[in-house]
Amino acid sequence: MTAPVSLPPTPSPSHSPAPAPTLKRPANLRELFWAFTMLALQGFGGVLAVVQREMVDRRQWITNEEFIEDWAVAQILPGPNVVNLSMMIGDRYFGLRGAITAVLGMLSIPMLLVIVLAVLYQHYADVPQVAGALRGMGAVAAGLVIGAGFRLAVAFRKHPLGPMVCWVFAAITFAAMALWRFPLGWVLPVVGGTTCVLTWFKLGRDTARAAQS
Repeated sequence: MTAPVSLPPTPSPSHSPAPAPTLKRPANLRELFWAFTMLALQGFGGVLAVVQREMVDRRQWITNEEFIEDWAVAQILPGPNVVNLSMMIGDRYFGLRGAITAVLGMLSIPMLLVIVLAVLYQHYADVPQVAGALRGMGAVAAGLVIGAGFRLAVAFRKHPLGPMVCWVFAAITFAAMALWRFPLGWVLPVVGGTTCVLTWFKLGRDTARAAQS
């Protein structure tokens, strides 16, 4: 009779969370300045369409979740949201010097370029082809913003409230802005504040359950 063959123990499936992605950081203030300059020069129709791709995907300075959190704070603060975001990212790595450098990179060279273009446009604004060609960029800008929105929605999978609840609040925000034409000053505090409160309670409940187990 053959002795039973002992099999090696099968490792139990691990439920440990996925390791955090390894982030990079700007090497110095010069890299920070030119990073935001190049980002601003790509921002036809708004920098939102490219800022997530540059900061998260290409340079890997922040995670997608960190970008969404910082972007939400930048929306609430007074002033242009992209400038607020550049200050937050610059301050994260170099303190006050980084915040100032990031804002200068975002504004200085693009401002000079806009001044030159404004002077040229003043001379050729009466040409119908020039005006029509510039209006054509509106469709491209709308497509870039929609694409950036879908890329941000990828982070819904890791949100404490779950992807379904996130999509519901995204739909409410879209309807409030695009269909019902509510002012942004009302939508952000009401809808954004509600999601913040719900997330706060959800994280507190999860922490309490983890402490009891």
